[in-house]
Amino acid sequence: MTFDPHAAVLHPTVTQESGPSAADIPALHGEYKVPGGKLVVVDLNVSDGILRDVSVSGDFFLDPDEALELINAALTGMPAEASASQLADAVTAAMPPEAVLFGFSAAAVAITVRRALSKATSWSDHSWDIIMPTVLPTAVNVALDEVLTEEVGSGNRNPTLRFWDWEEPSVVIGSFQSVRNEVDPAGVAANGISVVRRVSGGGAMFMEAGNCITYSIYVPQTLVDGLSFADSYAFLDAWVMAALEKLGIQAFYVPLNDIATDQGKIGGAAQKRLANGAMLHHVTMSYDIDADKMVDVLRIGKEKLSDKGTRSAKKRVDPLRRQTGLAREAIIEAIAEVFTERYEATATELSQQELDDAARRVAEKFGTEEWLYRVP
Repeated sequence: MTFDPHAAVLHPTVTQESGPSAADIPALHGEYKVPGGKLVVVDLNVSDGILRDVSVSGDFFLDPDEALELINAALTGMPAEASASQLADAVTAAMPPEAVLFGFSAAAVAITVRRALSKATSWSDHSWDIIMPTVLPTAVNVALDEVLTEEVGSGNRNPTLRFWDWEEPSVVIGSFQSVRNEVDPAGVAANGISVVRRVSGGGAMFMEAGNCITYSIYVPQTLVDGLSFADSYAFLDAWVMAALEKLGIQAFYVPLNDIATDQGKIGGAAQKRLANGAMLHHVTMSYDIDADKMVDVLRIGKEKLSDKGTRSAKKRVDPLRRQTGLAREAIIEAIAEVFTERYEATATELSQQELDDAARRVAEKFGTEEWLYRVP
């Protein structure tokens, strides 16, 4: 018999031991980059509504080594419909007391499992729109937040980033704030301030034309699935932190919802989650606020400032103009550019139907005394 070396190379014998069969390869794959931490990857199968063949991996650190198999075992057999908290609890319960998870957490593993199951989404799973500033009455801006959040929830609009713009001096109070406790009537009258209540919680925003940078993000709640309310704030603003860093500003979150630098507070965020599965996240950052007028208009008491480490509300205002030396429009352009590049966002405009819907809601809700004084 003549030995043919080429045949041996080109036609190797395939045996069962040469590698996993297609049936052995997990069908579902999820990834999650922990903010400020490491990448977590999960591969798994689902059979009869149960998680099978769960394999967790990543560039995290874990001690002891055996804990990884304990995590896999804890997740294998869990219902595919288990919530993020139930999955995280299972991982936590399986960990020995001496276990150290560095760069990730049980909650991060749960989020990754939910992503593999398509119950949680990442930024890259969505097509993003961006709406640059359009000058509108403040009440219309507030109404649009409700309109666009509902549209994202119903699937009639892509997840969207929208920048506000306005002309009239305004105070926008949180959904649960008392008008009389937050606003000084004499200061409002003297300065021609319009007072509007928004749908989200949080504190009052003093807004004159050109003195703030305000944006709203309308997203499906699947984007923050498994994250705590506190963690969702920083997660949804990670892109703007990167944009500020490009501008030379080292910003960070002060729980729950303040954005600050080592020179002081520069902004704050608020959220509202709707029953249709969408959520609103919006941020106002100080650009060049008239601190004297702000204190004249808002009742900023000692109790509110007691945990801020300052004696004066004026010291809390730390305008972006002073920290960057840039025009407001240039800052907006810069942070919009980062968002567009990161998420391949498409520039869009408000539709006439959206504007008409917002105007109707101003007439029926946001512009009424009943809504404004629902918390007197």
